[in-house]
Amino acid sequence: MTVTISRLYDSPTDAQRAVARLEAAGVPHADVSMVANNSDNWFSSDSKVDRDRDGVDDRAEGAGKGAGIGAGVGGTAGLLAGLGLLAIPGLGPVVAAGWLAATAVGAAAGAATGGIVGALTAAGVSEEDAHSYAEGIRRGGTLVSARVADSDRARLDAILNESAVNLRDRSGAWQKQGWKSFDAGSKPYGAEEVRKERQLYAGGVR
Repeated sequence: MTVTISRLYDSPTDAQRAVARLEAAGVPHADVSMVANNSDNWFSSDSKVDRDRDGVDDRAEGAGKGAGIGAGVGGTAGLLAGLGLLAIPGLGPVVAAGWLAATAVGAAAGAATGGIVGALTAAGVSEEDAHSYAEGIRRGGTLVSARVADSDRARLDAILNESAVNLRDRSGAWQKQGWKSFDAGSKPYGAEEVRKERQLYAGGVR
């Protein structure tokens, strides 16, 4: 039986490390996905990667196909080599790769709650958590999700827990501010809003 495990990270670097640890633990990069807020342009597409010379950045192609493009791009390997720039309703500009990103983009058209929530719930994530994860990305976070064997869940959960946000505490803090659920029609956070949000939780509520 396959299950989906997910974690939210305040730092894209922490999320990238989590992806690397999952792959090192034996999870195929085709079963890992990452969606990160890019409002502050932490990921730049200036350095185009076009090994197949078709005029399209290979990293974006990898994200669209639902998997990374393999090793050897920018010194990275696996899923992280497939990172590409996308736009998802309610989230604005994101950097993404993997099956969840591809599903979210495909589900966006006509999805009342937004592509990312629909993609997560379709993968078995509870609706409550899906809304919290989506809002976390909107506010500057990075989501890592993996499809894993249920028998490996505890071991891989422990890997993902390193540096991850406590989703219950974080969503509780948002609710105290009046937040109820993710709205795909809401205005995406800009760079300054993302910066303030990250500062708010730095060293505090994870």
